[in-house]
Amino acid sequence: MASSDEDEGVLAIKHRKVAFVHSEDYVNLCDKLPKVQGRASLTTSLIEAYGLLEDRNISIIPPKRASINELTGFHSNEYIECLKNYSDLDDEDEINQFGLGYDCPMFEDVFKTISAIAGGTIVAAEALKSGQANVAINWQGGWHHAQRDEAAGFCYVNDIVLGILKLREKFNRVLYVDLDLHHGDGVEDAFSFTPRVMTVSFHKYASGFFPGSGCCNQVGRGKGRYYSLNVALNDGITDRPFVEVFNRVMAKVQSKYKPDAIVCQCGVDTLAGDPMASFNLTQFGVGRCVKNLLSWGIPTLLLGGGGYDMTNTARCWTYLTSVVLGRLLPNDIPEHEHFLAYGPSYQLAVTTGPQPDLNSNEDLKNAIKKALGNLQNIQ
Repeated sequence: MASSDEDEGVLAIKHRKVAFVHSEDYVNLCDKLPKVQGRASLTTSLIEAYGLLEDRNISIIPPKRASINELTGFHSNEYIECLKNYSDLDDEDEINQFGLGYDCPMFEDVFKTISAIAGGTIVAAEALKSGQANVAINWQGGWHHAQRDEAAGFCYVNDIVLGILKLREKFNRVLYVDLDLHHGDGVEDAFSFTPRVMTVSFHKYASGFFPGSGCCNQVGRGKGRYYSLNVALNDGITDRPFVEVFNRVMAKVQSKYKPDAIVCQCGVDTLAGDPMASFNLTQFGVGRCVKNLLSWGIPTLLLGGGGYDMTNTARCWTYLTSVVLGRLLPNDIPEHEHFLAYGPSYQLAVTTGPQPDLNSNEDLKNAIKKALGNLQNIQ
């Protein structure tokens, strides 16, 4: 079974209704995404192997393809037209101006795929808006770097922004929380001028590290000033200090902002063993952060994001699904079609690596102090 350290607090929430975005066609499309090819099927098959999609509190909702009108609710017409008609374009400069190149190469079925991802997050948000669910999950979503008219950082469409806009049709204040290794710049930029969406990003911030934004002094603009909160951390951070910083900051966010709904991007390129080789977390640390947000008892949308060690990503998102459902999972990976990918341990748990933690106690205190100081300015 899961370690006793993790058993505490893993309790089923009575009457929790969970919507899970999934279909076979959706998984097959998302498997084509460059940089994470095959990740969707690896994740979904492990979740299925543990029987989580058969839980009585979960309902499977198939994604729809987002319409042009929905996509242009945030993205520019020109950018969406480029994605839709890229096979007919022979002007490389025209394609490159939209960020479609090295980080975001074009691929077969690109428009069909990004429409499905956006549609998946939109239907998840609709499930929360309608009351069909009070927690919704789309592990294939969470692409936080895409800008209004530009792809960036492996992100072609900002499904997060589109999901938040859908939630804003009902909920007055939406809180966005970003757990990815990288700063959630695309979402922050989209809402930097409004207090109706607060963005909070916990991430690595270092010279030359993508996307180059997210310092603690970046707090939003105009009426949105102080509604963008950035908590910058150094390499090597482990579960305990990360969760302590998260809990301290988010307690103040909750009391000052009082959101009506939450969107949490659960990018897991923060895990030990990820090719990014930066943070040193396990799925249990990420899980504690998610449990904290779930304890607020308001509609919550959980999305994927980064995660480039494919098996560890599958481990973590499977574990987080079990957290939502209040289920304890055996540590032994069940036999299934991708079982051999989890060798040699064949265990669910992600173990920390040997890298040093470059976050001193003073660094952590300063990060918390700066965040709490900025939060004091929220009216």
